[in-house]
Amino acid sequence: MHLRAATRGSALARWQTDHVASLLGTAHDVEAVVVQTTGDRRADTPIWEMGGKGVFVKEVQTAVLEGRADFAVHSGKDLPSEAVSAFGHAGGEGLIIAAVPERADPRDVLVGSRLDDLPAGGVVATGSARRRAQLASLRPDLTFTELRGNIDTRLRRVPRGGAAVMAVAALDRLGLTEHVAEVLEPSVMLPQVAQGALVVECRAGDERVLETLAAIEHEPSRRAVDAERAYLARLGGGCDLPAGAYATIGDDGSVSLEALLASLDGHIVLRAAHHGDDPAGVGAELAEHLLERCGGAWLLAG
Repeated sequence: MHLRAATRGSALARWQTDHVASLLGTAHDVEAVVVQTTGDRRADTPIWEMGGKGVFVKEVQTAVLEGRADFAVHSGKDLPSEAVSAFGHAGGEGLIIAAVPERADPRDVLVGSRLDDLPAGGVVATGSARRRAQLASLRPDLTFTELRGNIDTRLRRVPRGGAAVMAVAALDRLGLTEHVAEVLEPSVMLPQVAQGALVVECRAGDERVLETLAAIEHEPSRRAVDAERAYLARLGGGCDLPAGAYATIGDDGSVSLEALLASLDGHIVLRAAHHGDDPAGVGAELAEHLLERCGGAWLLAG
């Protein structure tokens, strides 16, 4: 079967698409349809100024909707959470999240210096409000600078004597883990929603492609991603405040979710955990807890 996969043009995006093609096996010939997104074109503009993380997926989704591609491969953390990613639920309008393959390591890493080795006033490069807020909470003395671009660009822009924050999965996929100075455990740095996961979308009703992609679904990864995205969706996935979540799946399929919501300066960090059997329910209930019982609603309103 010949299939066309819409993808961004970066080395990492192409690796991810090639990985999905390899999972589908040699019975399927997968052609990459490279799409440049708003986020790629405006690499020096902070993501929040462009309207949030959806800037990396809209044009890729459009290629599928217009029939120029059969499916799209996204980094899970780039996909907006307006719709919960339960199997068979719509992603972008007219699209369906057909598969979540097995998730890679979701953790963040420091490149350059270790956290404890950064001097007072040390510079950390990151374009993520989530990363910045958590580090500022741990080390109020740190200073921050913006970091955007592909992985090679980010590695070149690590501040002298400072550090940059990246996703370990991205470095691992490109064979660049020798640059890692320190892996930040979730107890230190809670990951972005769906970080390390890939999400594959296709047109709703395209049964041929849906059936093909179902073969690469990894149920524990799907359940974890569903819970995390449900949390962010209930918060309001477009909010500019730092938010993170990380779900683990028990042998019985149960979901344990830890999540946070913070102020931009890191002075306030709300963090809580929840456990249950329904991923979407666990995510939504934990968001409600942080919003209604922990002061999150006030934080969002402010």
